[in-house]
Formats: sequence, C-alpha cells, structure tokens
Amino acid sequence: MKQLTKAEEDIMQILWKLKKANVKTIIEDFPEPKPAYNTVSTIVRILESKGFVDYEKEGKGHIYFPLLQQQDYSNQSINSLVDNYFQGSFKNMVSFFMKKNDISLNELESVLKDINKEK
Repeated sequence: MKQLTKAEEDIMQILWKLKKANVKTIIEDFPEPKPAYNTVSTIVRILESKGFVDYEKEGKGHIYFPLLQQQDYSNQSINSLVDNYFQGSFKNMVSFFMKKNDISLNELESVLKDINKEK
C-alpha cells in the first residue's frame, strides 16, 4: 500500500470523518487558512489515482468517498513505522516511546491491563 503525503492524509482524515463529500465540503472542514479549491481538487484526483478514494457523479460534480478504511491505513502505517525505524520489533518501539516520553512502569502496566481486557 502506498503512503500518503501530509496533504493527502489531511484530506483522507476529512473523508473518513464525513464518509462522503464534494470538494467544497472538504474545504469547509479544513481549519483556517483554507486551502484553494484547485489544490484540494488536484489532491483528491491523486488519491483517486492511488486507489484511496472513488466518486459518484452528482449533477455536474462528484461526491468522493474513501475506498480504504481508516483502521486499515493506520495498521499499515504503524507496521511500516515499526519495520523502518525499529527493525520490525514492537518491543523496540515500545521501549523507545517509554524512554522518550518518560512513561512509568505503572502507566505501562495500566496499558497492558487495557490490552488484556480487549482480548
């Protein structure tokens, strides 16, 4: 699966939230300063060519919707992060974040309890 650029990911986040939207509606969901219509339109077409979105015709315009679920992209991105920066080891990743974010053993135990509850 291809990685998204920051601009593409911003638009996908909006489409995942809205489920379906035209370019005007996507722009309305952006914070100020809003991107230009042509910029968003171009990025949406790139997302379409990459297979991330598709559209339905509505009058003279298009209503875009995601083809990829947010959870699927998140999983792929995390796996890529682990592979590229932590030698494929989730243990190395957790260790790194514990050290860099000064996470206590109590916090880690709490996370483990939450994970075990979900299983």
